Amino acid sequence: MGQKVRPTGFRTGIFVDWLSTWYANKQDFSDLLVEDFKIRKYVKKRYGGAQISKIRIQRTREKVVVYVHSGRVGMIIGKKGAEVDKLTKELEDLTHRHIEVKTVEVNRPEVDPQLVAESIAEQLAKRSSFRRTMKKHIDQTMEAGAKGIKVLMAGRLGGSEMARSEGGMAGSIPLSTLRAKVEYG
Repeated sequence: MGQKVRPTGFRTGIFVDWLSTWYANKQDFSDLLVEDFKIRKYVKKRYGGAQISKIRIQRTREKVVVYVHSGRVGMIIGKKGAEVDKLTKELEDLTHRHIEVKTVEVNRPEVDPQLVAESIAEQLAKRSSFRRTMKKHIDQTMEAGAKGIKVLMAGRLGGSEMARSEGGMAGSIPLSTLRAKVEYG
């Protein structure tokens, strides 16, 4: 078994907040967890081309607030907010709770790791050259101001019979440095 360290939590010093923010007792926890999964799956499926980076869910007693972080917010909002109202109604029918949908624009989609990975996967699905695609996205990300990028691809690359893995990286990425804040009090 490999022992891997999550890079956003321990290695680079960047701390990322949870995607779901709520509290439940033992009886309700599993139902709410499945409900969060259904909400994320539905939004991702419905707005596949909207460059959705992440979906954050906050729950209170009265309502559920769904924050959709997207590179193309206009596709989710629609004309005069009609799409957001439609999405809210559909999510309320799905979960039987009062839901509020808020959209958040991703300022630099070429630096967001989820959007870069989806873009690479989309290019590979269109049968483009994997080396050219990898190098192009690495260059675009570094030009956009990222500190570093590491890309790993695995499988039957280029349509070959043998499965293999290819990778590329640029910038300064600490691979063996562990940074942790420890406070004693």
